[in-house]
Amino acid sequence: MKGYFDDRQWAHDPQNFMANGALLPNPEQPRRIEILKAGAEAAGCVFETPKDAGLGPVAAIHTAEYLTFLRNIYTRWRRIEGAGDEVIPNIHPANRTDGYPKSAVGQAGWHQADTACPIAEGTWEAAYWSAQSAIAGADHVASGSSAYALSRPPGHHAFADLAGGFCFLNNSAIAAQRLRSKGLRAAIVDVDVHHGNGTQGIFYARGDVLTVSIHADPARFYPFFWGHAQERGEGAGLGANLNLALPRGTDDAAFLAALDTALKRVDGFGAEVIVVALGLDASVDDPFKGFAVTQDGFARIGAAFAKTGLPALFVQEGGYVSDTLGANLTRALEGFGGI
Repeated sequence: MKGYFDDRQWAHDPQNFMANGALLPNPEQPRRIEILKAGAEAAGCVFETPKDAGLGPVAAIHTAEYLTFLRNIYTRWRRIEGAGDEVIPNIHPANRTDGYPKSAVGQAGWHQADTACPIAEGTWEAAYWSAQSAIAGADHVASGSSAYALSRPPGHHAFADLAGGFCFLNNSAIAAQRLRSKGLRAAIVDVDVHHGNGTQGIFYARGDVLTVSIHADPARFYPFFWGHAQERGEGAGLGANLNLALPRGTDDAAFLAALDTALKRVDGFGAEVIVVALGLDASVDDPFKGFAVTQDGFARIGAAFAKTGLPALFVQEGGYVSDTLGANLTRALEGFGGI
């Protein structure tokens, strides 16, 4: 299987995030790259550096206002006397119709959904090349083959104009839109333990891209406000969004049953290609402890996607440092059989 990754993705090195009112070490560490790359190579993945497709494919998903913010906010933030080393908001608008401020602090609150997406000096560069890896993967998949994009930082919590949950540019959405631009009917199936709320938001009123997410029930799990069963899309997108929320501690059997439901919806949609938002944090060993999927379970997840007969782009989402992180990726890609 072809893989895509650019060394500039190492540049994002977040130090902190806030959870439950506490400042904690950020788990979305550059070390993930080393582990994931080795795991993919163990499955036979051969990596290439993506070509620069430019800002256009990114801007097809994200607003110009938001991209300007991401490119410039760190420099502006450093001009604030006494500011912290990372851009972390401390105030948010009540809704998206409130006034748009000129202040760097106010704009951080507008464009960052939570305190888990700190922006530092290398964040924009890393996020840009993470997206380019997904774009290159989409171009490869458009030819009928499958691919793996080691997109780090991840992307599925990023909306069109909003970062969140370690995510800045929505790599899976950008890849799906790239495939649409090539005339292919695309479905996104998100298997991360957290709901792909940004992906859902981007396509919620569109019927040309199917979005399906299998995740821990958000009633008591991040991202809390999105990912419930009644969220089916709106307007032209009504019926093109499916949320399969499962109990905490869900094991292989229950997860695979949900995946079977998801893939039946993909078949009914008439998809010609699948973007797999590959979160490995469903693992029983993941620090977030949401699900209990085993290494064998990840192999069966990969095999389930292979059985569709559709070319797939695996875009890396979550999955944090544990003893089995690399092995989980190896098993998923081997299960798909793309070696």
